[in-house]
Amino acid sequence: MWKAGQRHGPLRAKLAADPLRPQFHLLPAKNWMNDPNGPIYWKGAYHMFFQYNPHAAVWGDMHWAHAVSSDMIHWQHLPVAMAPTPGGDDAQGCFTGSAVDDHHTATILYTGVRSVSADRATLRDGVNTFREVQCLATCEDSQLRSWVKWKEPVLQPPDDPTLTGFRDPFLWRDGSVWYMGVGSGVRKVGGRVLLYRSTNLRKWEYLHPLASGAWSGREGNNPVDTGEMWECPDFFALGNKHVLLYSTAGKVIWETGELDPVDLLFHSQKQGILDYGAYYAQKTQMAANGDRILWGWIPEKRPEAEYSAAGWAGCMALPRVLTIGEHGELEMKAASETKSLRGKAFVFPKDGAERAAALREFPIENLCGEISWATNAARSAFMVADNHRPWFSLAMEPEAFGVKLTVNEVSIRLENSFTGLWSFRLFLDASVAELICNNRHAVTTRIYRNPEGPLRVALAEPDLKQLTSLEIWQLHPISRDRLTA
Repeated sequence: MWKAGQRHGPLRAKLAADPLRPQFHLLPAKNWMNDPNGPIYWKGAYHMFFQYNPHAAVWGDMHWAHAVSSDMIHWQHLPVAMAPTPGGDDAQGCFTGSAVDDHHTATILYTGVRSVSADRATLRDGVNTFREVQCLATCEDSQLRSWVKWKEPVLQPPDDPTLTGFRDPFLWRDGSVWYMGVGSGVRKVGGRVLLYRSTNLRKWEYLHPLASGAWSGREGNNPVDTGEMWECPDFFALGNKHVLLYSTAGKVIWETGELDPVDLLFHSQKQGILDYGAYYAQKTQMAANGDRILWGWIPEKRPEAEYSAAGWAGCMALPRVLTIGEHGELEMKAASETKSLRGKAFVFPKDGAERAAALREFPIENLCGEISWATNAARSAFMVADNHRPWFSLAMEPEAFGVKLTVNEVSIRLENSFTGLWSFRLFLDASVAELICNNRHAVTTRIYRNPEGPLRVALAEPDLKQLTSLEIWQLHPISRDRLTA
């Protein structure tokens, strides 16, 4: 994604030397990225597309960037897959969508947007007035490099003045019939997913809302912020349940339940938050082995002026494998492919007296490490620090309803939590920290400061004694210069 002559430019040197820029999370060589788009396993390779601004490290002028991988960890950037068409229905941006195999032809359904008068707009957020339509593109080459857009949008929005959005299509197939859900909502009623069906992906019949939610009651210019619109919905069968995911009001929600096969209505049975931290615009795909893989966008949590000046913004979360738990809840764990990043490993001494000294002798260099630990204590603390102060901290304390977890400054309350073994897995990558607890609760945080020396696990003696296991790995970056995959 670098133009000729820029390879040794000042921006490249600046990005390569930025200690806050992730080293094993997927991100473009420069500028802004957001939502994962159309991830697909195609002819032996994983293809990831994502929202990308080729001109600046701020949101705008949405293209589909493209990267390919053999293992979902080590990536190679390919040329931009799709760009807005001047004067077309996607003139102001190629928004989020999905990729599928349609009779051995790779096919993308995505949302195209263009500026219109307010009375024709479906996206009105206080900044933009866009009309959103669903567009189609196909590709015949095996590396998915050359996409051809269909001559016109395949789906126009409903003619409804209370509509709060119409974007981010997902797809599934039942025999010869395709189903498409589109994120939407109704003003002062709540978000919803509109359901359509087709036999050829080009002519669509509206059915009804697949699922609906309730408005928060808050007023605001952006209906996503108030819960009046659901973004980035996804829907799929998993185990013996169906799963609905959507982003709204700054959160990513999961619901598990049943799909009525006759009425095609989703009946929710359980609900939770997918990730309590800096995580949004989730998208799933099938892996080569049949696993359901979850992707998500890790946004910036610093002021726009700072990330614009830094020359980059956003990255992709690591792949997580989704399953259904014993009681119907959604569970997740880091994909096993992440183990390919591991280098030097820490050996946890059996003798408790030796553990503190051993930890002091195992530094995590370059903010690039993985830590896994477990405890059977209901009250505990865990800390990773540089030479002078904490870098990452977790505190767990029992409360009347369950347990409170505080991860850096983010506190979450886990109701009716079990009292057995608590397990944690943490990935530290420059300014990104991804934590998964008990394969159920995730918290992704951002840490914006230059480290003062390497990181070490630093625990008080009581917390160290409570650990039933502890594993640490130095991780390898996926590139030598933080610039490309």
